[in-house]
Amino acid sequence: MDDVEADPWIFLTKSLPSDTRFMATMANGYLGTRAYGEVLHVNGVYNGSVGDCHRANVPSPLNVRLCVKKEEVVDEEFCLDVKTGTFSHTLQCSTFTATQQLFAHRLHRHLLANIITIRGCGPVSVNLEVDFKAESQDLDLQRGPDYNDAKYFYGSTLTPEVPSCPLKTVHMIYTPVPQCLSLSTEQEKTWVFLAAISETEKEVKERYDEGLSLADEKELFSSHAKAWAQLWEESRIEVEGSLVLKQAVIGCLYYLLSSLPPLGCNEDFNGISPGGLSNGQQNEDYWGHVFWDQDIWIYPNILLFYPEMARHILKYRIRTLEGALQNAKQQGYEGAKFPWESALTGYEVCPEEIYGDQEIHINGDVLMIFKQYYYMTKDVNFFALSGGWEVVRSIADYWCSRVLWCAEEQCYHIKGVMPPDEYHSDVNNSVYTNALAQISLNFSMDLAKDLQQPFPDQWRDVASKIKVPFDLKNNYHPEYDGYTLGESVKQADVVLLGYPLMFPMSQEHRKNDLQIYETITDPDGPAMTWSMFAIGYMELRETKMAQEQLKKCFANITDPFKIWTESADGSGAVNFLTGMGGFLQAVLFGYTGFRIMENYLKFDPIFTDDVTALYITGVCYLGNKVDFAFSKDLTTVTLTSVLDSQFALVIAFDDLTPCIPLYIGKPVSFLTKAGRVQLKIS
Repeated sequence: MDDVEADPWIFLTKSLPSDTRFMATMANGYLGTRAYGEVLHVNGVYNGSVGDCHRANVPSPLNVRLCVKKEEVVDEEFCLDVKTGTFSHTLQCSTFTATQQLFAHRLHRHLLANIITIRGCGPVSVNLEVDFKAESQDLDLQRGPDYNDAKYFYGSTLTPEVPSCPLKTVHMIYTPVPQCLSLSTEQEKTWVFLAAISETEKEVKERYDEGLSLADEKELFSSHAKAWAQLWEESRIEVEGSLVLKQAVIGCLYYLLSSLPPLGCNEDFNGISPGGLSNGQQNEDYWGHVFWDQDIWIYPNILLFYPEMARHILKYRIRTLEGALQNAKQQGYEGAKFPWESALTGYEVCPEEIYGDQEIHINGDVLMIFKQYYYMTKDVNFFALSGGWEVVRSIADYWCSRVLWCAEEQCYHIKGVMPPDEYHSDVNNSVYTNALAQISLNFSMDLAKDLQQPFPDQWRDVASKIKVPFDLKNNYHPEYDGYTLGESVKQADVVLLGYPLMFPMSQEHRKNDLQIYETITDPDGPAMTWSMFAIGYMELRETKMAQEQLKKCFANITDPFKIWTESADGSGAVNFLTGMGGFLQAVLFGYTGFRIMENYLKFDPIFTDDVTALYITGVCYLGNKVDFAFSKDLTTVTLTSVLDSQFALVIAFDDLTPCIPLYIGKPVSFLTKAGRVQLKIS
């Protein structure tokens, strides 16, 4: 048992959390639910118009529990195995053992599975607590005829997001669960209860039949576990440190990957919300809407390993461009204004008008993910043929229509905004927003040149003359015009200039920003904040300060299933992927010093006292897969695969040190120092 408990991939407990919000979640990018949850959610299925829009609740047939008399139980365990993406419940009694496995199939993403196995000496009976009703306040559900001895129901959402958005339909076929399972003369017996969910009758029947075939061939669980194994084999993060740290890292990556489609999936994907697909019903976890959380906090971790998954997020923004264009038009501006809260259409669905009107930094946040993708892949065709350029161009046009010329200061202003620090609204020249606007325009011009696309002179003019506030007296970046030094701040804001924006500044200015804002940032603010302070102090090589900041994150992790909360006191969104994404960036971009630059991937490793080594497997750069092993003294880089031979890579250092070519399967080791992976210059 001690060995199992020490396994960082196994989250084990003898009892479930009393607060069901902290139950393990199971998702696969299309379906998501909590263990023993009454409802499940389907990606992209929302009910309600505009500010009332929320994830539609679909009744979950996985809400089934093993039930025996307490006096019969010798031992009981609940387990989330993140290596296989499976939640299990094991009951050990004097004459038998019963095990239940629940999972959202990683490969066949329209399937949910409930597998129950009883082992022992018969006769044995195990009662099942079944709480399932085909009812929903969000769907007009109707019973259909039974299909292959399974129950079938279907229904449409009640209210569209906007009048032009069609109602979404959900079809479900599920195996009915009896009240009792019995083992007679056999020593072991397994029952498989399936649920297939889709948006058409034809597809849901095909998917259910597919699940039956897998079950008949005894490959239902093995194919699911194999798909997870492939993900972990291709890319993972391993830290030499405490079990608590290891489980935090593995748990975060598991929950993020659970929110995305499987490799090879070509179905539409409709974004990642802060609480993940398992949450987001009405008045809960931001109603399942998509924010900047997806782009700034979650996306960079995914891009580093899986450009294919990153493209799903980019395509979501491309598909919602029409709504973003309409948002800008309604406010009297050119180009596209991506919504602060987005659902299916790209129209603004924020329940409170002020955020949708003023948190326009979302436009720059969206552009950042296109910029990072281009730098990591040089995938010109995606921008030229798949809509990427249209998004970039529309954002640039928006910024140019949103600025106002200030004759007195001889620069462009952006007025009446809310920065990431939501304690302040209707401010002028948010330093984060304006810096993002400048970055957006500079990248748009560079991309236009690469694509041989014309662009207006106004882009260059605004980029070169937009105001980015700086206080010369105190040598720091004020959050906005008129900001009073010492005013309380909700969350990471100005400190984001250094990372992820990489806005040019001296080390002195970077340090001043960190020290000033650290003392006035609300300690009860959202979880991702302290990760950004940690990364900043790592940049400055101040390891004790970095470690102190990163330790604050652990207050947001709830046992036993490592579910993050938005705030340290357990309030706010749960399964808070945003906090997980920030924490992972502290590992992936903090300890390693990774920085995604225009023509190279920089690394500059650093270690705190509690981390002695870091292994990053499967970084995907320009179609190549590269492994990194960092320790305080030695760094080893290994090229493991090449998808495109035109992109030959080298390790480069300073101008006086020769480059080291990378060849498949031949590790390269050197004393730990800053360097970069880049194309071989012929």
